[in-house]
Amino acid sequence: MQYLEFEKPIEELNNKLIQARELADLKDVDASKTINDIENQILKAKKEIYNNLSPWQKVQLSRHPDRPYSLDYINALTNGDFVELHGDRNVKDDKAMVGGWGTIDGKTVMFIGQQKGRNTKERQFRNFGMANPEGYRKALRLMKLAEKFNKPVISLIDTPGAFPGLEAEKRGQGEAIARNIIEMTRLKTPIICVIIGEGASGGALGIGVGDHVLMLNNSWYSVISPENCSTILWRSWDFKETAAESLKLTANDMKKNGLVDKIIKEPLSGAHSEPEMTFKIVKKEMNNSIKQLQSLSVKDLIKKRMDKFCEMGVVK
Repeated sequence: MQYLEFEKPIEELNNKLIQARELADLKDVDASKTINDIENQILKAKKEIYNNLSPWQKVQLSRHPDRPYSLDYINALTNGDFVELHGDRNVKDDKAMVGGWGTIDGKTVMFIGQQKGRNTKERQFRNFGMANPEGYRKALRLMKLAEKFNKPVISLIDTPGAFPGLEAEKRGQGEAIARNIIEMTRLKTPIICVIIGEGASGGALGIGVGDHVLMLNNSWYSVISPENCSTILWRSWDFKETAAESLKLTANDMKKNGLVDKIIKEPLSGAHSEPEMTFKIVKKEMNNSIKQLQSLSVKDLIKKRMDKFCEMGVVK
């Protein structure tokens, strides 16, 4: 496992725990008391660190190299019966945006999500999770397919932003995202959005309009990343921590401002350390949302969705 800078105390204790266990095995001695003491120290350190994370530390955690990505969630939630669909029927298949049919506890749903890569080759293949216009158009095509068969849409958001390249702008990046936003507001089937990592700018919003918008507590959601905000305001990345604090991008801030509906609490040490437990927690929340939303008529579903987003930003 890789450790971030603020996780170093946990790394040191974990190394001591490994050494104590190895010594007990090699010397055939009873080291249970020492092992138990170190385990208690690890638990205490985790509580002190993860319960008091700053906004910038949460941004770092959302980018942890071991954190589960969209396909990790999809494959775990569907037990491997995911059928990926490709292409926007216009330009090409955008590998930064994935989607297709899958089942959760026997219920068929349409999954859509942004996918990053774990190594250099994968990151290039997935364009670092930054979709082009054809990615958003593929997502919309799949949403319309779900609407046709009256199946819920589950959107997994994890992107540093839509791809800002010249070719993307030439093919209508802004129009593609805007089109998705308007079409998602009136889609005649339930939409559940889950922010699992980074939720940056229009890149996130392009698949982020839903009846229920859920957010993992170590993810972030904002109009701009802390680094880019720092660059614009201070002409340097050095103020990214200040920017992260000012942007109010954490799950608690989003919930307080009425921009997300519910915070999904990750295991104590984060989704990257206990992915299987995280998958179970997310699956439970998805099942609850599907059950609630499928009980609504199409008319009520769309009205509630539109009313929710129209009320955002209104000062009462």
